[in-house]
Amino acid sequence: MSRRIEPEGWPRPSGYAHGIVAEGRYLAIAGQIGWNERCELAGEGFIDQARQALRNVVAVVRAAGGQPEHLVRLTWYVTDKQEYRDSLAALGKAYREIVGSHFPAMALVQVAGLLEDGAKVEIEATAVLPKE
Repeated sequence: MSRRIEPEGWPRPSGYAHGIVAEGRYLAIAGQIGWNERCELAGEGFIDQARQALRNVVAVVRAAGGQPEHLVRLTWYVTDKQEYRDSLAALGKAYREIVGSHFPAMALVQVAGLLEDGAKVEIEATAVLPKE
């Protein structure tokens, strides 16, 4: 179980939490890009790749016995922050379809490039799963 932390007097963030308190088993999730189980990119577009990267993050959480609501941190690495900003409405919809209405602590970093050619987004995550 996790609980959002929002300092008193701060505006409530949209789409993320300032902090999360959780207790349980720690799961570190490697950076996931927008490719499928055959290492093929889901498409050339940012939204297609972001959707697949989110699916990959959730797949790892589920493989460990957890659910999307056990995510406590996401770090997004994007190659074009303007493309990210321009895609916010579609990205929010995709996020809610895959993760739900759970918004962990998040950071977004623009990078010069990602290791895999054609990759536009990589998402690294942390989850805290219930104790066994």
